[in-house]
Amino acid sequence: MVLNYIWIAFFLIAFVVALIKLVFFQDLEVFSNLMNATFDYAKTGFEISLGLTGVLTLWLGLMKIGEKGGMVQAMSKAIGPFFRRIFPTLPKDHPAYGSMMMNIAANMLGLDNAATPMGLKAMKELQTANDKKDTASNAQIMFLVLNTSGLTIIPVSIMVYRAELGASNPADIFLPIMLATFFSTVVGLIAVAVAQKINLFNRVVMGYLGGLSLFIGAVIYGLSLLDREQIRIVSLLTANIILFSIIVTFIVMAAIRKVNVYESFIEGAKDGFFIAIKIIPYLIAILVGIGVFRAAGAMEVLIDGIAWTISAVGLNTDFVGALPTALMKPLSGSGARGMMVDAMNLHGADSFVGRIASTVQGATDTTFYIIAVYFGSVGIRKTRHAVACGLIADFAGIVAAILLGYLFFG
Repeated sequence: MVLNYIWIAFFLIAFVVALIKLVFFQDLEVFSNLMNATFDYAKTGFEISLGLTGVLTLWLGLMKIGEKGGMVQAMSKAIGPFFRRIFPTLPKDHPAYGSMMMNIAANMLGLDNAATPMGLKAMKELQTANDKKDTASNAQIMFLVLNTSGLTIIPVSIMVYRAELGASNPADIFLPIMLATFFSTVVGLIAVAVAQKINLFNRVVMGYLGGLSLFIGAVIYGLSLLDREQIRIVSLLTANIILFSIIVTFIVMAAIRKVNVYESFIEGAKDGFFIAIKIIPYLIAILVGIGVFRAAGAMEVLIDGIAWTISAVGLNTDFVGALPTALMKPLSGSGARGMMVDAMNLHGADSFVGRIASTVQGATDTTFYIIAVYFGSVGIRKTRHAVACGLIADFAGIVAAILLGYLFFG
């Protein structure tokens, strides 16, 4: 519903701005530019969607191998003790634990197709322990915020788009995204813990959070000691080693479990082809809306206004071109994706703005969409502090993405 209003606004605002340019500034080309933008961006959306087919097919094939090889189950077991401490109101052996852990593990691996059904199942199971059926329980809010924080290890879709748009190394945003989404998740967790008076100073919780925080802090500190070129070399080498090691681990685990690795790859790869075709109308719709908004000059006015405000307080404005992605992200995943593609088209996939937009896109998830789908599936109308905590996590992830962008790419 939110995306519906945003899409309508793109066209109405573009029309009003174009009329003002025509009437008051005698810009006789403005409406021609608007119509040309509809054709150009529709063509761009179609070409990008088709170009995604190969890479998306490859990665979804590999993800299917990981799924059948037991990677999701292994990660679920690893985070089990932590989960039991952050859901104190949920009975110890409640069936929701299994679904929640599988959902989070699938999200971390970029397995959206597996994560969403698991998430909906978990929400329904959590509803069985909810005394007020129209009001979100503490456990449901915690689970939802962990989802909206978007904790991701492998940002498959973003790497796929970067590859299609000509990035010299599509995986160069791997480490920045992993770090940014960690900050988003931790801040979201703390926000919910404060609202629900959950004691995070538990030995198990502190072991997980403290260990991860020390590791992330050490990574950032180590990188801060290097110059820009060394950071680029180290981050690219590390990202590609980790990614290929994960691929090999998927294959080895599947082979050990006597899974037909090749057939599993083909099964997942078929999904990749159909998904690439399926996204064509969605990508064209959002890109055409952005295209007319930009062609009318409305996007320029918005960006210049933000840049002026940021410059007035003495901050660097190089990242401002990526802010439309950040502003759209809590509202609409496909809208934010369109903004990211637009930023990379305009500035280049390997530009500072293009990389920042990609990092922002992967730093957090779409709060309002997830709330609507997950809570709507069980009839919850009163969301309590879910929206506030989700947006706090979004803000932390976006700020972290921008700051890490300066560290890695500035």
